[in-house]
Amino acid sequence: MKIKLTSIMVDDQDRALKFYTEVLGFVKKHDIPMGEFKWLTVVSPEGPNDIELLLEPNKNPALRGAEKNFQKALFDGGIPATVFFVDNIQQEYDRLKKLGVVFNKELVKAEWGTTAVLDDTCGNLIQIHQPNN
Repeated sequence: MKIKLTSIMVDDQDRALKFYTEVLGFVKKHDIPMGEFKWLTVVSPEGPNDIELLLEPNKNPALRGAEKNFQKALFDGGIPATVFFVDNIQQEYDRLKKLGVVFNKELVKAEWGTTAVLDDTCGNLIQIHQPNN
């Protein structure tokens, strides 16, 4: 079993694409119109090109707002929606701060590694993590 696609709920796909590509550094892979929304995925330039992150709109009428409520509950609770691993967290943290990224949790060192939590501007908290070697 392999992970090939995972999704993150976003409140604005265009804003999410801009943040995830221009700020975080991911690369757009798919941008396929699907009615009001898009099949919009990004990949890491540092990882396999076949592991995609779907920027999923949180306005799916079939879910009657449940996904938006879940997203807000995670955000309000300070719980990251996902975690991205980095090779040099201090360097990445400094780079993102210079780009104006808001961190809800500054760098924290623990026995398992160093983490920080940022606001993706699309309704999510994202944790960046560098494990201890």
